[in-house]
Formats: sequence, C-alpha cells, structure tokens
Amino acid sequence: MRFRPCVDIHNGKVKQIVGGSLKDEKDFAEENFVSELDGAYYGELYKSRSLKGGHIIILNPAGSEYYDADCEQAFSAMSAYPNGFQIGGGINGENAYRFLEKGASHVIVTSYVFKDGQLHYDRLERLVKAVGRERLVLDLSCRKKDGKYFIVTDRWQKFTDVELTTAAIHELEGSCAEFLIHAVDSEGKQHGIERELVSLMAESCTIPATYAGGISKMTELEVIKQLGKGKIDFTVGSALDIFGGDLLFEDVAAFGRD
Repeated sequence: MRFRPCVDIHNGKVKQIVGGSLKDEKDFAEENFVSELDGAYYGELYKSRSLKGGHIIILNPAGSEYYDADCEQAFSAMSAYPNGFQIGGGINGENAYRFLEKGASHVIVTSYVFKDGQLHYDRLERLVKAVGRERLVLDLSCRKKDGKYFIVTDRWQKFTDVELTTAAIHELEGSCAEFLIHAVDSEGKQHGIERELVSLMAESCTIPATYAGGISKMTELEVIKQLGKGKIDFTVGSALDIFGGDLLFEDVAAFGRD
C-alpha cells in the first residue's frame, strides 16, 4: 500500500478542486486551493521523499485556452522528477508518446478510450501499440447511478454505459499496467471514503490500483489498508496541509511507505 501524491493542474495553476464541480464551459471549477507554487516545486518535494508513481492530472480539455499552460506546469514537474509521475488529461493515441518523452513514466487515459459512452477497443489497441501495455494506466473513475458505479469521462462530467464491475475490471487488466479510480462524488469534499468502491477494487483488481476520493483523516487510511487488503494504493489532495488542508503531508507520506 503506497501513497501516490498528486499535482492537479487547472487554468495554468496547480490547484485542488471539488471533482464533481468541473465544467468545460468557461473552464469552471469550484476551488479548494490554488497554489502560488509551480509544478516543479511539487516535483522536487515528492522526489525528495521518494514518492514515486504520483499522478499529474490536467483538468482543462485539450481545446481550452489554458491547455498549453497546463502542459507547461506538468512538464516542469516531470523535469524536476523524471519518471516519477504518471500523467493524464487530453491524452490520445497520437500524442501519448510525447508525454513519455517529456519524462512521464506512464500515461493515464479515460475519455479517449471511453468515447461517447462506449468502450472503444480499437482506440485502446492504438494506445497499447503507441506506448505499450506496461506504460498505460486506465482511469476508471466513477460515479453512482441507480445504486451502481459507472465509469465517467470528459473530466468526470459524462456517464458512460460501462458499469464498474469485477468482469469489466478483469477484461481491461490485460491492456494496461495499472488502474486509477477516483470516487468522483467524494473527490475534493473530504467527507470520507467510499468503502464500497475500495472493497470492489480489492476484490477485483489483480494489477496495481490507486483509490482517490474523500480521504480526510489518518484513520481512513487504516480503513483503506484493511478493506483493500494492503494492496490498494491511495492518493490524497485537498486534505493535505500542502494544499490547505489539515492532514500533515509528512504523516501521510510516512504511512504510505510502511
């Protein structure tokens, strides 16, 4: 069980947002924290603590006026910590390898593969061919609808028709190295973790998988460790003191190295 730190980038700034608030229109997001520091600072911080495998998430769409500025922040973080980060946001079969060349260890993809609510196997195959299964992370971030978890895309705004089940997870494991799964309705709210989702991940995932969403207390890390059977990694954003929260970054980093 490892702590996977994050660098979320929106409108050219490192920030923490309420996940479900993100909208493409006017590049809006409800903000929890906007950093005065750049991506390189966080890259150097995580490198100094040997926290490898963190996630850089570009939150603006590729067509946004801010996307290039987001990428510059991301590249500065990766330059500070080469091969220390995975990166997602606007990545497709054509540009994926560019992000690896810029220093990412893996690319993280959702919307390109789950286009228009459906899983497109041809796009998934194109990605695997472009970067290799061993450098691809599938983001299966999800929201509940009618009591079931469904994968969401386009910066968590659109439901797909793909229910997150054990069968779906097993089907996708052969095409990627890891999963990143945000509990979107809990993301950035610090209201507690979604235990049902952690349990589903522990029961279903046979490759590395990271849970995100709602973590606000050290006791919740113990719950993830127990429900996740010690094999589910975790990421924390808004709750950390380095992002304006109450959880001490050093305590979380130490816990995630146990």
